[in-house]
Amino acid sequence: MLNSYRFIITSGKLVLVVTAQQEKKKKMKLLNSSSSSSAHSSSTLIFILVLAPLFILSLIICLFGGSGSRSFSNSFSVSPIYSPHAWRSSRIPKQTISITAPLPTVEPNVEDGLIAKKFSKIEKVEHDLAKARASIREAISNGEKQTPLHEDPNNLIPQGNMYNNAQAFHRSYSEMEKTFKIFVYNEGEPPLFHDGPCKSIYSTEGRFIHQMEQETRFRTYHVYFLPFSVVKMVSYLYIPETRDSRGIKRAALDYVNILAQKYPYWNRSLGADHFVLSCHDWGPEVSFHIPNLHNNSIRVLCNANTSEGFNPSRDVSFPEIYLRSDNVTSFIGGPPPSKRKLLAFYAGGIHGYIRSVFVNYWKDKGDEDIRVYISLPKKFSYLGMMKKSKYCICPSGYEVASPRVVEAIYAECVPVLISDHYVPPFSDVLNWDAFSIQVPLREIPNLKKILTAIPEDRYIKLQRSVKQVQRHFIANNGAPKRYDVFHMTLHSICFRRLNIRVHD
Repeated sequence: MLNSYRFIITSGKLVLVVTAQQEKKKKMKLLNSSSSSSAHSSSTLIFILVLAPLFILSLIICLFGGSGSRSFSNSFSVSPIYSPHAWRSSRIPKQTISITAPLPTVEPNVEDGLIAKKFSKIEKVEHDLAKARASIREAISNGEKQTPLHEDPNNLIPQGNMYNNAQAFHRSYSEMEKTFKIFVYNEGEPPLFHDGPCKSIYSTEGRFIHQMEQETRFRTYHVYFLPFSVVKMVSYLYIPETRDSRGIKRAALDYVNILAQKYPYWNRSLGADHFVLSCHDWGPEVSFHIPNLHNNSIRVLCNANTSEGFNPSRDVSFPEIYLRSDNVTSFIGGPPPSKRKLLAFYAGGIHGYIRSVFVNYWKDKGDEDIRVYISLPKKFSYLGMMKKSKYCICPSGYEVASPRVVEAIYAECVPVLISDHYVPPFSDVLNWDAFSIQVPLREIPNLKKILTAIPEDRYIKLQRSVKQVQRHFIANNGAPKRYDVFHMTLHSICFRRLNIRVHD
């Protein structure tokens, strides 16, 4: 849309210059042929030469705007339905823009000369999203007046303090299922596109891509999915000996350029209604190479680091899950709080600054309450130790995310997040304070004091909440299930899409 705009503006200026030159020549001929022009003729020439071009130029600027910037214009935005921690309050801020009115239903009347307006596809899409916004805002502001969740015929149970606003989540999830649809671009061939790892530390990236391909009902267009895998690109295009990652960035850029040339969707919004998903550490770096992708698009990232440009209002924090087999049920569950005798547990290498600080402080303490291992002795089981512990310590590594967070939730062990600048997954919906402990880097020496100061009744509530949110982190093999990690991710994407409005 902006390329056409630039062309129009440029052409407009050229036409005006040519017109002005022609009129100037015409004026000279008139002066030579007749020395006694009337005042009326002189006024007409002045109008044609000066005022008319200025009027035409002003009209073009008013119609098409005065900037050729490739950044996403604020005219596309609406008051956000989601901003970080917005759901923690029962009050909703005053909106600065009205919701789109229902589409007119006036029938054409030939006698009156009325012609019924034909609405474009994007106008109909925005109309559907506007109704969803209004519905969700109603649930946020009048949550106590809604139907109790346990009466939902589909057995939905989003209730409890582990949600920022259970009623709003219930309504927004229902709106997502009813309204939200995704277009998956068909361009590209596996393994770089439409494919991803399903059994590794990056398994959620591959699982989501495969499930997205299978979910054919998500193939209309409220939002558009760029189905390339950064993990696969690293495997096939990165040359470790040279540390040259330009091939990865070029492949992603070429893919976006091909789509922009073939379809109208990318240029229409400059990528603002598109999303990309990556669990690899280089996911954010690849997006930096495509300015509109980085500045406008919804980035679904495991590496949700606000100090590296992650924007919680637009981007989505994606859980990092290390799946070792297709059967996740074998990892899920654990003994009740009364059977967990170990205070806290950690096992893993020293990767990154935060983890090195933590491990170097605690590994040689010989504390029987906090077990810290770089290499777990063979007589112990990693999963077994988690299920014996009240708290599972999850320090950031080279990047802020860690698969230990979801592993702890699977084992029904309260996760202890030690990180800086990390936005935990699904923070738009989940109240992490209700089922986790978050410890800043400076408090690592006081970790035992912090954990032992937690009353037993509060620990029991934390552990119970871990069990309740567990369903939202389960990566189901095959067809996804309601409220699982796949649908929670879609819900977060849907929320970000509601923050913008796209025009033709």
